[in-house]
Amino acid sequence: MNGYTASQLLATLRATRNPPLAPQKPHQTRHHGREREDPWHWLKDAKYPKVEDREILAYLEAENEYFSEVMSPHRALRETLYQEVKARHLEDDASVPVQQGAYLYQWRFEKGAEYRTWWRKPTKKSSGVWDCILNEPELAAGHEYFSLGGFNVNPDESLIAWAVDTSGAERYRAYLKSINGDSVRELNLPEIISTPIFALDAQSLVYVVVNDQWRPWQVWVHALDQSAPDRCIFEESDARFRVAVHLTRCKSFLVITTGDHTSNECLVVPADTPLSTPRVIIPRKHGCQYDIDHAHGRFYVRINDTHENFRIVSMPESALDHAHWREEIAPSDAVYLRAISAFDKWLVLSEKQGALDQVRIRDYAGEAHHVAFPESVYAANLGETPEFATTSIRIEYESLVTPATTFDYLPASRRLVARKVRDVPGYDPARYETRRIWGKARDGKRIPISLVSLKAKTPRALHLYGYGAYGIGMTPNFSLARISMLDRGVAFAIAHIRGGDELGRGWYLDGKREHRANTFNDFVDVARHLIATGDAKAGRIAISGGSAGGELMGAVINQAPELWGAVVAHVPFVDVLNTMLDATLPLTPPEWDEWGNPIEDADAYDLIASYCPYTQTSAKDYPPMLVTAGLSDPRVTYWEPAKWVAKLRHLKTDSNILLLKTNMGAGHGGKSGRFERLREKADEQAFILLALGLDAR
Repeated sequence: MNGYTASQLLATLRATRNPPLAPQKPHQTRHHGREREDPWHWLKDAKYPKVEDREILAYLEAENEYFSEVMSPHRALRETLYQEVKARHLEDDASVPVQQGAYLYQWRFEKGAEYRTWWRKPTKKSSGVWDCILNEPELAAGHEYFSLGGFNVNPDESLIAWAVDTSGAERYRAYLKSINGDSVRELNLPEIISTPIFALDAQSLVYVVVNDQWRPWQVWVHALDQSAPDRCIFEESDARFRVAVHLTRCKSFLVITTGDHTSNECLVVPADTPLSTPRVIIPRKHGCQYDIDHAHGRFYVRINDTHENFRIVSMPESALDHAHWREEIAPSDAVYLRAISAFDKWLVLSEKQGALDQVRIRDYAGEAHHVAFPESVYAANLGETPEFATTSIRIEYESLVTPATTFDYLPASRRLVARKVRDVPGYDPARYETRRIWGKARDGKRIPISLVSLKAKTPRALHLYGYGAYGIGMTPNFSLARISMLDRGVAFAIAHIRGGDELGRGWYLDGKREHRANTFNDFVDVARHLIATGDAKAGRIAISGGSAGGELMGAVINQAPELWGAVVAHVPFVDVLNTMLDATLPLTPPEWDEWGNPIEDADAYDLIASYCPYTQTSAKDYPPMLVTAGLSDPRVTYWEPAKWVAKLRHLKTDSNILLLKTNMGAGHGGKSGRFERLREKADEQAFILLALGLDAR
């Protein structure tokens, strides 16, 4: 791109032919007396999750060809960005070893490898030999997409079970082998959603089955010696609830969790007798959420029964009724209790306070303290600490300027010991600065904003990111790819908008259902605040978001298209109304509590229709846009972005570029492989630089 001016760069982002135009076909629906026409409904394959309709596939391929044609002249820029971020990855890398049982476990990347290998060695032999127990590159060979769903080792550490997805559809196949042998057996299980767990009876595997709608709904027990047929020990009949299973940290109990976004129920089974009848800890109640761990004969429960920010209670494992509850930690308006882990000597609490992560350590006598972290804006969470009896707690830490750092925290001395700081070749953190600032929403709420930029230089543009859904807060994480944009003068900011949990559970509740507009308004108001402070300029702001964050992108370009210079919407949830009207889709019934049920509720129908990006797309100017999709995506089906782009092409009144790129062999997360996925990031960055008209050298 050497020698190009900004205006020339912008001019080059044009196609040499007209974009694909999806034909319109009549399709009417009627709900609550409201009639709607959806002329691109035909892009939804009736045989989904199989996609075999030739006309649909031809349209998606035509869009991919159009993407390639538009971006082809910028091959050098895309390759430069790719090579820059690839050079920041160590070709050979390894994790800090984790102790589990009699062994230390570690993953490694061999030079040039897309996937990890997994190793272990005996803990008691300081100079012992590391043995490879799982080789992802070998498992991935021959597959366009590969995802290891995880692995588990049996109690005597002689067997390993793992799960694999080779389509991106997040339906896994399970395998078993002796760690010291080469013979691999595929377990003849139905489609599962996660890696099977070894029970402590040394004879059984426990797994969760998904149904045709991709809802985890049953828990089964498999006999390792295949001497008896598999048995279902739990089935969830409520179509809104999804099931998961895990072991308590002390490994005394298997915990079956079933629930949606608002309510749930936990059941326990002794881990050494997995065929026992599951026992309910607290019966399900609408609006009540809780999770549990176990230590020293008591269940420790994080629950929101008296306060939206949760409290901690405990009860004897032999007497679960309310009369035997003991409040361990009272709820607080200022502190959001997000998770609890019970170790031999301590309860470890993950919290949010003032839009920042906190880790609280509390012993069983009630004495507590918080871990002190070295920066004022950061992300911190519990790392892998499998052992119940331990003298240290693993913590993973990073910030917008600090690469991923693995700490071991020693509660006895209250010291953080750095075990590894990610080595980033060529990176100097002193060149960058990060800030936490606060904007004001139109209703007066203060919105936290995390920002990073080159130090002592006025940014040429801003990349603003947001999500705002499901109570999932966005943390100020480090990014190897982002450095390329920062070095080109593009600052980066995260808008911690309502719908997430950055300021507590209420922050989430104030961005869902009837309050959904707050999420979109917050994002627009953050942009306007940054414009007012001089941190951004209208029309020079690139924005991005994925999934529900893609819904955010669609809503804010409808509300304030003049603010944005480039838009990237990854697997965007933009056809909200039609999806919530289709109870046969994978996630629709569990999502009704999040968005409302427009099938039964006319008010919910009208509310969703009022902000649904696909429904609200109209004849006006839109900014340059890059939209992505995954053909096998079970979370946001491919036709949502495809229909949205088709409608935008028909209605938009501008000449700005609009691109749709569909991964034909991947799902919600895009391509697999550590380097292969970097090419997608390079495409995104190149698109932003070109759309903003920035000299990209």
